[in-house]
Amino acid sequence: MDLVLIRHPAVGIDAGICYGQSDVPLAYDVAGSARVLDQRMRALKVPACVGAWHTSPLQRCALLADALGASHADPRLMEIDFGAWEGRAWDDIDRALLDAWAGDLEHARAHGGESLAQFSARVGRWFDETCRDGDAPVHVVTHAGVIRVLTARLIEARPASVLQWTLDHGGIVWLRRTRGEWFLVRWNA
Repeated sequence: MDLVLIRHPAVGIDAGICYGQSDVPLAYDVAGSARVLDQRMRALKVPACVGAWHTSPLQRCALLADALGASHADPRLMEIDFGAWEGRAWDDIDRALLDAWAGDLEHARAHGGESLAQFSARVGRWFDETCRDGDAPVHVVTHAGVIRVLTARLIEARPASVLQWTLDHGGIVWLRRTRGEWFLVRWNA
């Protein structure tokens, strides 16, 4: 089974804003982004999508998924909920709160939203329902956080490590299950 995870294109808001579950617009034409992405996937020989694209319901993902073909939105594929930090500049958030969150990344909820553990469990429920037993390729347009927690889970890496890996807007992450074990085929392609 192949699991193809695509981070949404760049968003049309100021840099440095915390926008987890905020429904922010795309910065560029979605049709152009879909064409470029389709060309990259073909060049990488990514398996074709069978059925609908899975997507976060937030417009920055759903618009791209729709442009790539039929899509199925699932709220479990939304980015982490940053609670009171949503829409605020990272630089404006109290440094002590950020440090407390970083000090216990797995369980802290200094922002009042989801902890990493809660977020991972939500995304894991989507995976268990959608991908656990199937063999057909699954294609997803989602957020960097979703991609990182799924990758960490599947390749059995520490989430804190995978959270540090660069993942560009429009980046492709391709995972493959072979004989019950998951392998990372491409990261940020």
